[in-house]
Amino acid sequence: MGDSSTQYIHLVHHLIEECLLFNMSREECMEALSKHANILPVITSTVWKELEKENKEFFEAYNKKDKKEGSTTTSNNSKESEIEITRQRVDKLLLDSSFPKDKNSN
Repeated sequence: MGDSSTQYIHLVHHLIEECLLFNMSREECMEALSKHANILPVITSTVWKELEKENKEFFEAYNKKDKKEGSTTTSNNSKESEIEITRQRVDKLLLDSSFPKDKNSN
């Protein structure tokens, strides 16, 4: 189980990195991974927090940029297209991985 748990954490880590590429907040990422990859928000949040610890300077700059831009600078259409692209990437990553999309199908 340890090896598959490690692989699962690496998958979540990779999916979080994809969310970061789309300038998603932790909450947006948790919601997207929950909805599209069936990953529990607590798992996403835990991995995100560990990444913040390991990459403190990056996340300080990322969070400042996020607060500076605010969610009002992105139009709804642009945000929706970003979410759709993220969903497609999540689906592709899940297809390419050895993990089933449904977390309950062990």
